Amino acid sequence: MELLLALILGTLFGFVLHRVGASNPENIINMLRLTDLHLMKAILFAVGLSSSVLFIGMGAGLIDPGHLSVKASFGGVIAGGAILGLGFGTAGYCPGTGVAALGDGRRDAVAFLLGGFAGAFAFMLSYPAIKASGLLGDIAGGKSTLADTGVEAYPALLGGLPGWLVAVGIGVALMLVAWAIPRFPGNGSKPVSHGLPVH
Repeated sequence: MELLLALILGTLFGFVLHRVGASNPENIINMLRLTDLHLMKAILFAVGLSSSVLFIGMGAGLIDPGHLSVKASFGGVIAGGAILGLGFGTAGYCPGTGVAALGDGRRDAVAFLLGGFAGAFAFMLSYPAIKASGLLGDIAGGKSTLADTGVEAYPALLGGLPGWLVAVGIGVALMLVAWAIPRFPGNGSKPVSHGLPVH
């Protein structure tokens, strides 16, 4: 049943990525160049809405907080995030959008995903050395969260406030930012193509 649910949710996620244009690297590169912010608006709104729904659901007892998996904060996350950001800006893909683009029939997504597998393999081989370097040691509380999740293993930085209130406040703020930023900054006209291949 879990595998079926994962397939359904993954398919829906890929469909949404395709519909908002995230499977096209030109749209992502235009977002990073701040010439077309429609993806940024969609991402901010989706994060704000899903966070609000998640914490309201947990507060109402409809979602079991025990299903949450909070990733620890450590130096490797910062280094890995920087590498991911460079790849995101260079290729116009992240792992999720790369898979969606492959389903969309883009040949450049094949090269991107093969590179991702090669990087994962290289990380696997170098993991003992990376662990010995101390990059994987917890920083900033390790698995701390901003909002109280109700799970003792995840201490909240704002534990004095109800978790749903913190999450909904942040979620609403993100949705307001998404609503306020213009889709096309500057003169308001749609940017021209930058010559990236479509297929």
